[in-house]
Amino acid sequence: MTWPIIFKDVFTRAAANLTDQVRAAFTWEQARATLDGLPDGGLNIAHEALDRHVAAGHGGQVAIRWLGKDNDRRDLTYAELSADAARFANVLAQHGLAPGARVYALMGRVPELYAAALGTLKAGMTFTPLFAAFGPEPIKARMEIGEGNVLVTTAALYRKKVASWIRDLPSLRLILILDDAPAPEGCVALRPAMAAASDQFETAMTTADDMALIHFTSGTTGRPKGAVHVHGAVIAHAATGRFALDLKPGDIYWCTADPGWVTGTSYGIISPLVNRVTMIVDEAEFDLERWYGILQNEKVQVWYTAPTAIRMLMRAGKKAAQGYDFSHLRFLASVGEPLNPEGVLWGQEVFGHPFHDNWWQTETGGIMIANTADMDIRPGSMGRPLPGIEAGIVAQEGDSLRNCKPGEIGELALRPGWPSLMRAYLHEKARYDKCFVDGWYLSGDLAMQDKDGVFWFVGRADDLIKSSGHLIGPFEVESALIEHEAVAEAAVIGIPDETAGEVVKAYVALNPGFEVSAELERSIRGFARKKLGAAVAPREIVFRKQLPKTRSGKIMRRLLKARELGLPEGDISTLEADEK
Repeated sequence: MTWPIIFKDVFTRAAANLTDQVRAAFTWEQARATLDGLPDGGLNIAHEALDRHVAAGHGGQVAIRWLGKDNDRRDLTYAELSADAARFANVLAQHGLAPGARVYALMGRVPELYAAALGTLKAGMTFTPLFAAFGPEPIKARMEIGEGNVLVTTAALYRKKVASWIRDLPSLRLILILDDAPAPEGCVALRPAMAAASDQFETAMTTADDMALIHFTSGTTGRPKGAVHVHGAVIAHAATGRFALDLKPGDIYWCTADPGWVTGTSYGIISPLVNRVTMIVDEAEFDLERWYGILQNEKVQVWYTAPTAIRMLMRAGKKAAQGYDFSHLRFLASVGEPLNPEGVLWGQEVFGHPFHDNWWQTETGGIMIANTADMDIRPGSMGRPLPGIEAGIVAQEGDSLRNCKPGEIGELALRPGWPSLMRAYLHEKARYDKCFVDGWYLSGDLAMQDKDGVFWFVGRADDLIKSSGHLIGPFEVESALIEHEAVAEAAVIGIPDETAGEVVKAYVALNPGFEVSAELERSIRGFARKKLGAAVAPREIVFRKQLPKTRSGKIMRRLLKARELGLPEGDISTLEADEK
């Protein structure tokens, strides 16, 4: 059997077949060969996600099963979604937009969002999702940085968050309003426009290097960064969906991430459609009973969610899950921030499968390191690099980098060359160039690699705590704290100390049924000392009703530290409301 046949076979079977032979022989060129492509070597994400499946006779398969927050329900087949994408592309073209235009979407998880994303890409334009819960300033900043030409939104969001400033945006060409009611003055009603448009549109002849997506990520200071991704990223989206999420054609798959974030686009739109699964899309926000009901009633097989959601389910207790049938679940994965070991094991106890954690960033565009289906999970680990990914742990030594030994903490680095690596930060070349040193992409995350090649997350480089000669990673301390029966969530920072340099301070949110008291504080500190030792355990614990998080669920340690030390808070455009 020749290698290309072996490789193609992997893409039609489960990731459990990710053998050493596959890992060693994998190349991105062969991964690209599994896609159809366009004439003359072109590549377009929308074509790979929709049109090739329709052409192959799979147009009748459900692409999106949409569950409305008011219990509406709608199935869109691959053929129907392809037609809607073509209609949206025609609407853009009819208003004079040409390939290269930048289209921003500000709306909830509604079917038109997916048609807009894929129609934009089909037309050779650049798509940028915005989280609907953003306030006016974060929306304005992102559209200014990205020089947005088109905004697709709802009438309510337009009036509340956009109308006061958007007419002053020099690059703006078109505003599309979703609702059926007459659009505000100067805007175009999207649904009637799409209904009148043709369902045929010739896909733009984009190349793998043409801009396709701009995803914004917050920095510790200044304005958000616009990470540029290209159509060639679809090669990585296809492969990593198979390798890291065990996606197979026909699977019923639920990614709970909102498309306003990179996860909700890469693995909530592109990867699942390219791999021809049926996606569950839930318009409503988190609700425990609703989520358990979706897993049961929709017979979800592969579920990709976030540590914050997992901890919320854990907080409700195992009894809340009793009586539901989760027998269809085959694979559970977590994303957004490291998943504590307790969450990994809780999945096994409640759903019959552990959560498989993985690691990647907005800048990497796709999953880089994962606990795959063929691995024996080590709870708390990031897993191993996926095929085609070379990862290492490095440390600065003089003007260059050195490779760290097994067990030594350093910065997680990746060798460039995978297709979904960002190509730029918009208008910030110097900032982009600083990410690359000695042939490595530097992630800014601290980690260590054990003797078996498994990677373990330690923390962001600027989160590392140096106390009396010890290097303390906040994730290790937080994982120990949430093993205490009273602790639901924890965030750890270092604060200055004259003797030790820094000492550990912890902020914790409690599980239901526990009340703040000096006795409980002593109990938690004592528990942490037994688990971690006195040098690593928190010296101080502060109780909070909620911890500051981004709207995608990441705990903002840097914000806690900035407030503790009276430092500038930096970019907090993605911050949810929190208790100061």
